[in-house]
Amino acid sequence: MRNPLSDEVIKIKPSGIRKFFDIVSEMKDAISLGVGEPDFDTPWHIRDEGIYSLEKGKTFYTSNSGLKELREEICRYVERKYNVSYAWNSEVIITVGGSEAIDIGLRAMLNPGDEVLIPQPSYVSYEPCTILAGGKPVIIDLKAENEFRLTAEELINAITDKTKVLILPFPNNPTGAIMEEKDLIAIAKVCVEKDIFVMSDEIYAELTYKDKHVSIASLPGMKERTILINGFSKAFAMTGWRLGYACGPKEIIQQMTKIHQFCIMCAPTTSQYAAIEALKNGDDDVKKMRDSYDQRRRFLLDAFKKMGLECFEPFGAFYVFPCIKEFGMTSEEFATRFLEEEKVAAVPGTAFGDSGEGFLRISYAYSLDRLRLAMERLERFVTKLREEKKN
Repeated sequence: MRNPLSDEVIKIKPSGIRKFFDIVSEMKDAISLGVGEPDFDTPWHIRDEGIYSLEKGKTFYTSNSGLKELREEICRYVERKYNVSYAWNSEVIITVGGSEAIDIGLRAMLNPGDEVLIPQPSYVSYEPCTILAGGKPVIIDLKAENEFRLTAEELINAITDKTKVLILPFPNNPTGAIMEEKDLIAIAKVCVEKDIFVMSDEIYAELTYKDKHVSIASLPGMKERTILINGFSKAFAMTGWRLGYACGPKEIIQQMTKIHQFCIMCAPTTSQYAAIEALKNGDDDVKKMRDSYDQRRRFLLDAFKKMGLECFEPFGAFYVFPCIKEFGMTSEEFATRFLEEEKVAAVPGTAFGDSGEGFLRISYAYSLDRLRLAMERLERFVTKLREEKKN
């Protein structure tokens, strides 16, 4: 019988994140620090709006691009938050999470063999989505000494005559790194000079703990060459609602909508009505959650300092990325032993690219009580490892 499977799909590795989740789910008294998901419930007034839409029988398809009212609200939100103006009827599309926007954005822009620059460590889907779209991933290894920011020099060194798209994943999953305005200005200059398009994944934009998030789309010459990706999962604690959006040049959004039309039809209607309420009245909810994350972030950094574990200070998302190179183990080995011996699950840095070797992703989307217990176990574990090294 003929092989029914695609050679390209077979080559793609499964997500390195799921392995530890599967183990910890069957382990008694285990603590997971691996999930990239808010531990808050979706704020009640947002849930209530979704419920109300169901009660009113608003259960039909929306337009392919999404509800007019939601696209209008997104335009108002992006303008007041990031100082970028978009036309609701031609430059915005509502997607099934930010992940779909990444997928269809790459498929809309890439021809076979086009190169996509992917800074790593970064979110697991960029590389496989590039391959599935017929593009060629070109990895830029980010450095801890630069706080895992992308520099203009690193960008220039990776560009060839086949480079078409740069993915800009900040605030970053897994490192928590951010790009400040001065960093983005340098990157934007290169993109304009080299005629490169940018896919700016800003799903964690609201979870920034240093100054205000700046979108590269707001810089001169960049709106016309940037697809801005965002959504509701992280900022509004709406992961299960599966809703995201993309803003960008009309000609790109038009082709993204075509793909979306054939593959999805439209994003969930109930989620869209809830999202309108989130954008209109959710600022206070976001602030409360952000303040709580910031408290946990500072707690973890202090705990690492006390146990002598090296970690740069991350100012975005809800992750820390401590260095575990001193123990002479791979990230996978460290995470596996930590889980087996102390019943705490964290994600090996290599799940997010080879440049994550020697690091561990720890999520602080958990209560302080759980984090305290996990840090007690981590301190005990690293103390034991240091004793082993002495002997």
